[in-house]
Amino acid sequence: MRYLPLTESDRRAMLATIGVPSVDSLFREVPEAARGYGGFDLPNHQGELEVERDLKALAARNLPAGSVPFFLGAGAYRHHVPASVDAIIQRGEFLTSYTPYQPEIAQGTLQYLFEFQTQAALITGMEVANASMYDGSTAASEAVMMAHRVTGRKKALLSGGLHPHYRAIIETRARYDGTSVVAAAPDPRGTEQLIERIDNETSCVVVQNPSVFGQLRDLGEIAQAAHAKGALLVVVVTEALSLGLIEPPGAMGADIVAAEGQSLGNGLNFGGPYVGLFATRERFVRQMPGRLSGETVDADGQRGWVLTLSTREQHIRREKATSNICTNAGLCALAFTVHLTLLGEAGFRTLAALNHATACSLADRLAAVPGVEVLNAGFFNEFTVRLGQPAAPIVEKLAAHGILAGVPAARLWPERPELADLLLVAATETNTDSDIDALARALHEVL
Repeated sequence: MRYLPLTESDRRAMLATIGVPSVDSLFREVPEAARGYGGFDLPNHQGELEVERDLKALAARNLPAGSVPFFLGAGAYRHHVPASVDAIIQRGEFLTSYTPYQPEIAQGTLQYLFEFQTQAALITGMEVANASMYDGSTAASEAVMMAHRVTGRKKALLSGGLHPHYRAIIETRARYDGTSVVAAAPDPRGTEQLIERIDNETSCVVVQNPSVFGQLRDLGEIAQAAHAKGALLVVVVTEALSLGLIEPPGAMGADIVAAEGQSLGNGLNFGGPYVGLFATRERFVRQMPGRLSGETVDADGQRGWVLTLSTREQHIRREKATSNICTNAGLCALAFTVHLTLLGEAGFRTLAALNHATACSLADRLAAVPGVEVLNAGFFNEFTVRLGQPAAPIVEKLAAHGILAGVPAARLWPERPELADLLLVAATETNTDSDIDALARALHEVL
């Protein structure tokens, strides 16, 4: 093979050196069903025109978010992204496949990362934020690992209102580093009692606000109880826009905030790439993963920018690294910063209020549909309804009507039949009154 110069003897020597019998054994952690040994159901050889035709046919089977009334959320939200955001991030100064490190040639990049950090710290109510992470879910797992380092303990307590995908990533990390995870059952009504489960072995309590079911809660009491036991409070936020309206986690006693920033500047994009926000108290900064861009002055006293903290494997000795995260989500972080800058504080709060008002209008309309019960006493722009029958088939019927109605709880918790009749519904500034009317009418008809 022209581009695979290794011989069989080369491979055998390498395998012998690392002590494994075969190349296949290197993939033992990958489930057999995911390895694709049997090949894929795809044609082997086609010309460019045929491939383009087939891919267009596949794409046509999708129901694009912007083409129909859209009420999906559960961690990924459809918001209007101003055209100016894309225009700015596509400038040649920013659009690069590589993250520059050298301060003398990367002043613009380091400055916008500094601005991003400032914005993340402000909206979360925290003292310091890093230069972004991959997404909210991996940021949450990094927060748990950081809490272990800070407290010297190895046990995380997870709220039942935490998104199950976030929980799964935390549990995957825990499986390989010898830590334990105690997760409460899903809590649609937001009535769980976490405080009594905090003990002297707990490193952190992880609570999502708003919860995956849309419930809002005052975290002050949980923070006090966690701190009394020597544990940290980790707050997860999957809808960054909510921070424009509700009390920020820092004001409620959070020690670490892990958030998904997709709502600002970034489209749905079939699930990625997204951008993770990570903020903490200044006293914990040395244990924070990722990178920190700081302001300084050069030899002439002019303001400049530099990487102030890079506690990762590429920069320091591996045993001293706080994380093996390789980079930041730079372009997505820039999009976040540009969008939030365009909004300003007043615009950010106004947009959040508009989202809440739209969701309230939707909740009122759905509550008036016979057989529908809204479970939330309070919410931001997402809430949970009980339909009295399995929600997944209802969603499919509504999709056939040209309405993307929400996320069935059964999709997130297939192992929990008691949640099968619950539907997570989100509304944003992109939803019109006619969208809401269409969903209410169609749901009434289908039920």
